[in-house]
Amino acid sequence: MKNLIIVRGGGDIATGTIHKLMQCGFSVLVLETDKPSAIRRKAAFSEAVYEGKATVEGVTCVLAQNPEEAEKIMEKGQAAMLVDPEASCLKSFSPLAFVDAAIAKKNLGTHIDMAPVTIGLGPGFEAGKDVDVVIETMRGHNLGRLIYRGSALPNTGIPGPIAGFSKERVIHSPACGTFRADAAITSTVKAGQQIAHIETEQGNIPVIASIDGLLRGLLRDGYPVSKGFKIADIDPRLSEYENCFTISDKARCIAGGVLEAILQNLYLEQFIPK
Repeated sequence: MKNLIIVRGGGDIATGTIHKLMQCGFSVLVLETDKPSAIRRKAAFSEAVYEGKATVEGVTCVLAQNPEEAEKIMEKGQAAMLVDPEASCLKSFSPLAFVDAAIAKKNLGTHIDMAPVTIGLGPGFEAGKDVDVVIETMRGHNLGRLIYRGSALPNTGIPGPIAGFSKERVIHSPACGTFRADAAITSTVKAGQQIAHIETEQGNIPVIASIDGLLRGLLRDGYPVSKGFKIADIDPRLSEYENCFTISDKARCIAGGVLEAILQNLYLEQFIPK
């Protein structure tokens, strides 16, 4: 397939890139793990691993069982997904670009020779060594900027502020165990309300909403978690119901950087140092 892009990861940030590439006429093959842990599940193609397919803003991604099936899906104008965390499908495909959009804060095995242009999103990659281009993922003035030498800013662990709330709006697991949801994405919640619990050998540990707001993200019920694992995201703006289902401003900005890097390689190759 002459216009194929392979994207590692199908979370909400990766979904912004996948969606933009599909809208621009590229064929996209998404590589995921067998147990994705996205919390913004209504805006993430990674849900295709569990549901067989996922649709975000009019674009559908369908789970394939093998490269041959993936190619047939892409020929129908849909994104295809393989459970292939090791990117072994590169034996069957020769993409124009390989994009590591897992946002793992570390390199999961991506190397610069995987495609004519390789792109890494966020920290964990060194441009010119691990990949051709790194895209900045830190909110702020440089969000979406292309980095040709060096790395993105290190992860701070502090979410970007929304309506004056930052770290308060993201909830992490209080214990190791099995996550059980007591609310749903789009639920209106109050500070102090139980939205989930963690099943442990010692009993159930409640997960409490930290602020009032709209439950924009929630981990899939039954997922095994470690203490500190990110499990929920609350938007303090009750009016932003549609945000639960749509690509974020951050994901769109990063997607623009990815598209720029790919088009530079196709048409302005001299601008990407090798």
